[in-house]
Amino acid sequence: MNLWFRLLMHTLWRRRADLSPWDTAVTPFRVVPTDLDVLGHMNNGRFATLMDLGRADLMRRSGMARRARALGWYAVVAGQTLTYRRSLTLGQSFELSTRVLGVDDDWFYMDQRFTCGDALVAHAIVRARFLKRRGGSVRIDELETLLGEIPGTLQVPDWVREWTSLTRLPYDADLPIKEDGR
Repeated sequence: MNLWFRLLMHTLWRRRADLSPWDTAVTPFRVVPTDLDVLGHMNNGRFATLMDLGRADLMRRSGMARRARALGWYAVVAGQTLTYRRSLTLGQSFELSTRVLGVDDDWFYMDQRFTCGDALVAHAIVRARFLKRRGGSVRIDELETLLGEIPGTLQVPDWVREWTSLTRLPYDADLPIKEDGR
């Protein structure tokens, strides 16, 4: 329930400056009791959940959300890698920075960083794509309808391309596992 409250707070109550899709959205948060695990620090899964709110903040403030809705498109996460460096504890304030890392022929990549003051707490790379409500994926050339011209300076790092190729599931991944484990 508190995530719905946070979503409303960030979209309705907190009026913040508009952004370009190529800007970095900095979304402030504070660790609340429902973020904690049994060890008293923010649960690892909560980081991923708050990343959704960071991406929603960038999409709303840049107008991407409104334009995507008008086109009948919606964004989905296909993969992410999340690395933790420090813990966050009850009451700590922190920020989540969200920016477009780059695009390639298939994917839209986001860079998301949790910071507390000058300290990096966690870092994630998110692989996403836009889908059409009537079916199918949005092609990258169609994505420019939503974003405008994609800057040539946005280059997907080689290690992210390699991560993408290594983490793709095979088409038969949804087949049942046999008794011998294969």
